[in-house]
Amino acid sequence: MKVQEIYKLAVELGIKNDLRPRERIRKILKRVKEKYEKLDKKKKAEFDAEKFWNPYSDTRVYFDTGKKVKKILTGIDIGTGEVMLAEKLGDIDLILAHHPLGKGLSCLDDVMHLQADVLEQYGVPINIAESVMKPRISEIFRKVNPVNVNQPIDAAELMNISIMSVHTPADNLVANFVKKKIAAKKFEYVGEILEYLKEISEYKEAIGYGQGPWLLAGQEDNRAGRIAITELTGGTEGSPKIYKHMAQAGIGTIIGMHLSDEHKEAAEKAHINVILAGHISSDSIGMNLFLDELEKKGIEIVTCSGIARVKR
Repeated sequence: MKVQEIYKLAVELGIKNDLRPRERIRKILKRVKEKYEKLDKKKKAEFDAEKFWNPYSDTRVYFDTGKKVKKILTGIDIGTGEVMLAEKLGDIDLILAHHPLGKGLSCLDDVMHLQADVLEQYGVPINIAESVMKPRISEIFRKVNPVNVNQPIDAAELMNISIMSVHTPADNLVANFVKKKIAAKKFEYVGEILEYLKEISEYKEAIGYGQGPWLLAGQEDNRAGRIAITELTGGTEGSPKIYKHMAQAGIGTIIGMHLSDEHKEAAEKAHINVILAGHISSDSIGMNLFLDELEKKGIEIVTCSGIARVKR
């Protein structure tokens, strides 16, 4: 496969596993095109043309040598150290990051609109979901803006090794995976969900290094109520102000990756149970599901930087 083919496969799998209906994504892409057509010549020149077909701005190719990809070095976080490791190994054709780099990191805020659409599916009115999310999206833009986003990309270019990231599509894969797992069972108590998650291979391995699934808010003997998968995809954690609206929509328990103390306090005030499945372990599931598809194409995989490789 060529790098661009891997990129397109990532986007296709992201759309296929998106928690939003396919029609919603089609409308988003159509709206992007319509907005572009209204821009003046200068603004069109600045426009990110990949948005015409890729709804995940945090997933993209940063440097492509044009070579066929036979062997990949992949990790959750890729820095200059991992680039040097790839060069040391000597036969790596592509460095594949999960967490975004370069323009993908700069545009992380753009994918967070996904969260509002998912919240609407769980009964939160879209006007409320969007209103609550917008300040948080703006906050993420401000936080990311000063970061030296190109550092590992510059190193990869010097070593002449292709580099890209697959973020939200991989998160969509794990969100859909966990959603189907949970939907296939009937859980009465929060503790039952927690114990069930611990049996998933990546989460079980994470227990060994102290980062297995745990309960952020609520009690294990609380009844779970309606379970929502709203914190496993969508860029990064959303707004803590959303929980009271989620409670009003009838949500009793949330499964997520990582949340702050502010989110914890807000969830407790809203009487919502929050299970944190784990950040790096959840990322590993999403990446593993993607890597399985690459291995089917005959690509050799070398993992580093937090990926616990499990084949399915």
